[in-house]
Amino acid sequence: MQPLSIYAGPSAMKTIQEQGVNPQMFTSLLGASGGPKWFVLYGLDKVLFSEFMDKATHPVDIIGSSIGAFRSACFAHKDSKAAIERLAERYSNTVYSEKPTVKEITDKGVALLANMMGEQGVSEVLNNDLRRLHIVVAKSRGMAAKEIRWQQGAALGLAAARNALGRAKLQKSFTRVVFSNTESLFPFSEQVPIKTEHVALSSENFLMALMATGSIPMVIEGVPDIPGAGPGVYRDGGIVDYHFDMKINTSGLVLYPHFVKTPIPGWFDKALKKRQCHPSSYDNVVMLVPSDEFVANLPYGKIPDRKDFESMSAEQRIPYWHAVMAESERLGEAFLEWTKSSNPSKFVQAIKLQR
Repeated sequence: MQPLSIYAGPSAMKTIQEQGVNPQMFTSLLGASGGPKWFVLYGLDKVLFSEFMDKATHPVDIIGSSIGAFRSACFAHKDSKAAIERLAERYSNTVYSEKPTVKEITDKGVALLANMMGEQGVSEVLNNDLRRLHIVVAKSRGMAAKEIRWQQGAALGLAAARNALGRAKLQKSFTRVVFSNTESLFPFSEQVPIKTEHVALSSENFLMALMATGSIPMVIEGVPDIPGAGPGVYRDGGIVDYHFDMKINTSGLVLYPHFVKTPIPGWFDKALKKRQCHPSSYDNVVMLVPSDEFVANLPYGKIPDRKDFESMSAEQRIPYWHAVMAESERLGEAFLEWTKSSNPSKFVQAIKLQR
């Protein structure tokens, strides 16, 4: 059984066929939203920058939303493996009270990020010229900026309805804001353009931006008035960019470790089965995905998800997540073996997106 499935867009496939695989060919990396789904990529993440991309001598744009942004911040550390391990240890062992409040969940999220970054992490990332971090956040508009539960619920319902009519209408409720440790935003294009603002990361707003990108509506408090970004309430970046539907216009390829082989544009598109990412968005992308067989052989035959907090006791959930993390080590091993293959293209499948 092959634990890792590898997919590539047309341009990425051609490049691999002609050049093989090496760290110099990847100039961007994407990190998707998905909460505990990330645990299935834990073993892969540990080796991506500590045993593969560490050999690259060029700048790499690392782009993420929600948990994908947390991982991206880890990748920009000097010791990415240690940062990933801190994130996994704290997140997997998180326990809430029987009926946790929004404040309890928020406070534990703040503590998780502080632990993940470590004492020198923020400074390391801000001064890392080779690892260009981009944290994607959704700025709330209108009632979506309210913290009163019924108002927030109504705003989400309205946003979902707008999004169902067309992805572009989502920006009536949310604006994409990208916080970067660079002066300029990474270049990208979209079939459905979404208004985007760019904000420089600083020691004052770094942890606030990270917290904002993971602030799930109705679950975690939004982050108000982030320095440098202006007044407003900032929430989960996955609302706009759940799995990303944008073409990264980079000189090389985009490396994308993902939980599933079919990406979804935004958070509200999960309920819209026909709303897929545009094929052009994935032309230069290489996706690393746990194989169907690998997932079927995990405990409970599935990837962890946020519902596990509700459907499982801590005594059941934590060992399950730890077991998935242990199994995920095989993905890291499989990836490194693939990069050393004499003919890596024979293991690559075409990304299939219909439009």
